[in-house]
Amino acid sequence: MSARASLPHLARILLAALCAALAQGAPAMAETPTPRPIVIGHRGASGHLPEHTLASYALAIDMGADFIEPDLVATQDGILVARHENEISDTTDVADKFPERKTTKVIDGVPVTGFFTEDFSLAEIKTLRARERLPFRDHGHDGLYAVPTFDEIVALARAKEKETGRVVGLYPETKHPSYFRSIGLPLEPRLVTVLRENGYDAPDAPVFIQSFEPGNLQELHGMTRAPLILLYESPDKRPYDLVLAGDPRTYGDLTTPAALAAIAGFARGIGPDKRLIVPQNPDGSLAPATTLVADAHAVGLLVHPYTFRNESRFLAPDYAGDPAKEYAQFFALGVDGVFSDFPGTAAAARKAFEAGR
Repeated sequence: MSARASLPHLARILLAALCAALAQGAPAMAETPTPRPIVIGHRGASGHLPEHTLASYALAIDMGADFIEPDLVATQDGILVARHENEISDTTDVADKFPERKTTKVIDGVPVTGFFTEDFSLAEIKTLRARERLPFRDHGHDGLYAVPTFDEIVALARAKEKETGRVVGLYPETKHPSYFRSIGLPLEPRLVTVLRENGYDAPDAPVFIQSFEPGNLQELHGMTRAPLILLYESPDKRPYDLVLAGDPRTYGDLTTPAALAAIAGFARGIGPDKRLIVPQNPDGSLAPATTLVADAHAVGLLVHPYTFRNESRFLAPDYAGDPAKEYAQFFALGVDGVFSDFPGTAAAARKAFEAGR
């Protein structure tokens, strides 16, 4: 059976376990949420330097991030590299160097035209240079930094630990895991191998593995002892492995107490879009907070919402342009960590919140 043909079958097997757990109510994990929220450098210090570069990760650590977050995709030769998407035209100079490689593929059910990591060897990827993805951010560092491998990111974290004398955590995400499995480049074996070889294969290791696909995490649960985090998009969207399995549930359906109890059977926490915790009204104003944090904590799950940014375009009007107010609200709601493009701001806001307790 081909890898592509076996994908829906694998998804059904994995998700059947989740459905059974939902029906029975999985036991909550015994551990309690951490008292001090962690700061996660979202793609490094991506508000300051091009995302997913060693320079961006190093800056995040220097700014006080407890964890750095690489999104992982595969090259043609199966090496894990850090890019937000496997389509890399927005974040590298690939179109300038390999114009003939442009193509269209269907990624998670959506046609995408561009340049894809799985069509390049690592040697070819290493000839590319990173670019700032967002047009309104500083482009003064475009062309300076290479695309790092996951192994290089692990080595950076270890080196910064020696330099700073503090633990530097890793927070890797498997990007489009069902897609990569369907083309014969599964992300999980290489990810687990790198973590195991570097001492991150333990429940208390300074690492979280994250994914938007619950079936992916269930598979990883059987491969590693490292803690796992289920990511949540907006409540109307569906995890793609559920789509493949013909399961109609949305991310919103996975926020119920029963669903959270089932998720606690294989994951250590959840990483929700922050609007699942503090919704926004159509006029941009904030609605009252939901019970998601309390419901997750009730079954022993950590809560690490995303994404916190300094720019006013990303802040609700209620915060009056001050990102510290947003952090303070979420810290007061009891979240266990935050994904931030500006980890220095997040660390300062945490310090101010702790001082005011």
